[in-house]
Order: sequence, then structure tokens, then C-alpha cells
Amino acid sequence: MADNAPIFDPVSLIADMGVRARHAARTVAALPSATKARALDAAAERLRGATAEILAANALDMAHGREIGLSGAMLDRLMLDEARIDAMAAGVAAIAGLRDPVGALIDESRRPNGLVLRRVRVPIGVIGIIYESRPNVTADAAALCVKAGNAVILRGGSEAAHSNRAIHAAFVAGLAGAGLPADIAQLVPTTDRAAVGAMLTAEGVIDLVVPRGGKSLVARVQAEARVPVLAHLDGINHVFVHAAADPAMAEKIVVDAKMRRTGICGAMETLLIDRSYPLATGLTAALTAAGCEVRGDPAVCALDASIGAAEAVDWDTEYLDAIASVAIVDGVEGAMAHIAAHGSHHTDAIVTADEAVADRFVAGVDSAIVLWNASTQFADGGEFGLGAEIGIATGRLHARGPVALEGLTTYKWVVRGTGQVRG
Repeated sequence: MADNAPIFDPVSLIADMGVRARHAARTVAALPSATKARALDAAAERLRGATAEILAANALDMAHGREIGLSGAMLDRLMLDEARIDAMAAGVAAIAGLRDPVGALIDESRRPNGLVLRRVRVPIGVIGIIYESRPNVTADAAALCVKAGNAVILRGGSEAAHSNRAIHAAFVAGLAGAGLPADIAQLVPTTDRAAVGAMLTAEGVIDLVVPRGGKSLVARVQAEARVPVLAHLDGINHVFVHAAADPAMAEKIVVDAKMRRTGICGAMETLLIDRSYPLATGLTAALTAAGCEVRGDPAVCALDASIGAAEAVDWDTEYLDAIASVAIVDGVEGAMAHIAAHGSHHTDAIVTADEAVADRFVAGVDSAIVLWNASTQFADGGEFGLGAEIGIATGRLHARGPVALEGLTTYKWVVRGTGQVRG
């Protein structure tokens, strides 16, 4: 490095971005819902208008991804086409039309002394989003944060750097053209990993960090963070086919849960089959016919000699690929025991016509999302009517499941009196 070259200081970079974000957040937090909605509509139109530039940037990222050997599932996450860009813009426009949570009354009570207590939703402040692979997160996360009155500092993965910059530029141009401060949605201008560390230790600068990515990213965030973290862990998701499942429904759900999109966090990774279900080989054959590699426990392998044996690690693996582990279990209790031992508290489903069994599963499985007779691929904020999502929170505090607008707010107490004193 030349003597006169600037020295990269990630702490100063994030601190400066945070100061500007805090100032912008104060402005946006006070804006009427209609103003924020108009700005997001303008951002959606700018995204559509920048399709050519975004596709050109994405082509650079895709070429680099192939050079460095990204998997097919990772390349699918990274890839943009006109339809995906249009869907991304439509998602931003949909967020614009959602009910604004800011200012919403959560509850109200009157104390014996006449004080009236209200809990009212307010923005969190400055949110840091650290994400990998999917460039659409740039627009989704920014739109959600802005709608909820927050400022956002975005740090995308190096594999999507060109795409993220192009999307961010279009999005912010739309906001600024509608009168919002450009600093409300900032993109960290470097892929240096030191910037991530600076975000994680930016106490007083960033109010909440949300990681969206693989296990190593989330583990690093949780280990290093000095600011609150809204964690999104692995999607080691299960579908349990009970003895009373309708065979046609079970087959359709299992294939969709695994194969609709293998690289998303809502994809099924493990299929559990009740020992009393009579058509287990039909399920494994349907997966194989759909192009899925099946790895089975000894009972599954005994049913079909063409199935490879699962190893211990398979039950704890998020494949994000056309691979599924399959186990035979003893009823709903056996399924719940397997999920408790190997699940990630993300999304789990049961297929059965027995309502009492379904109720037992729903009550007993400790996951953020539990489904009855539906594919795990519905684990998505858009499918829940929440618009785009920041991620699927698998913890137990603040927010759980798809985190959208409401999950990006907190609350404050507003107390109204008529002169009361404690004396």
C-alpha cells in the first residue's frame, strides 16, 4: 500500500454511517404513513426502471460465483432475471400498502388513581442487516425498515456485491426522489469482513442486528455481537407423515416441501414416516422421481435397497439442495422426539387426517412455524400476508417466525394524568 493511501478504518466507517442513519431515522419516524408509502412506491418504480442495470450487475456476480464454485442452490439464490426483479419491485410496492405499525395502540388501561396507560408501537431506530447470497434482501429489508420508521445499514455478501449496489442505488434514488433522506437506507461500501465486526460492536450506533445467511455467519454474529441480535438459524425442517395421512396429499406435500425450491430456508430437509403408514416406499419413490437424493435410516434402506444409508450428520444438516434424509418413527411421539433432538426450531409440518394427532403435534413441537397438512415452503412472510420479511426468527424473544413490520418495532408507554402525584 502506498504511503499516502487512505487507511481503512471499519469502526469509523460504521460510526459515520450510524450518525447519518440516526439523523435520518428521526426524520422518517415522524412521517405520516402516506408519505412513507409514496416513497416506497417510487422506489418500486425505480427498481423496475433499473432492470437492465441490475441484470448487468447480476451477470458479473453469477460469473464470479461459477468461477469460485458456488453450488447450484447458492447460484439459484444469487440469480436474478426480469421476473425476479419485477417480483422484488412488487414486494416493495406491497409493503408500501401494508398497515403502518408505527403509532398503533397495543393496549390501554386505567389505574385506580385515574392514570391512563397506553402501549404504543414505535420504531426501533437503526437496524443493521447482515446477509449473504440473495440480492433481493437489499430491497426487501430496506423497504420493511423504512415502512416501520427505522433507518437501515445493509451489509450484503461479497458474492452479490455488484447486484446489491445496483439494487440499492435504484431503491435509494426512488426514496430520495420522493423526499426521504437518502441516509435512511445505506449500504456498507466494502466487502471487507472487518466491517461486519464493526457493526456487531457498534453499541449506541446500531440498535438491532439481524443476520440472514448460513450457520457460520449466524454463529459469528451471536459470538461477537455487543448489540441485540434477532437470530435466524438453520432451517432443518421436517415433514412427518402420520399413519392417518391421505396418501395423495402426503406425496404432494412431501415433494413440494423438498423440491419446489431446495435452496430456501423453508425447504424440508428430513422426512419422518410413521411406522404404521402403509405407503412409505411411495413417498421415497416420489422424491427420487423428482430428482432428489434420498438418504435413509436402516428401516428405510430395508424398504428400498437403492436408497443410500444416512449418516449421523445427516439428521443435523441443512442441505439447501436436492437431498433429503428419511427416517421411520413410532407415531407422533417418535416424530416429536426426533424433531426435538435434531430440529432447529424453524418450521415443521405434519400430514394427517386425525385432528387429535395434529393437535398433539402442533402443541408439542417447539418451532417458530408448525403446519398441519401444508408444505413447509409456506414459511415465508409474503405467504403469511406480512409482505416481504427480514427473516424467520427462531429464538423466543421479541419476534418469532417471519419477521416483518411489527417485528421491526418496539413500544413505549404513554401515561396520561390529571395532576396525580405519588406524595
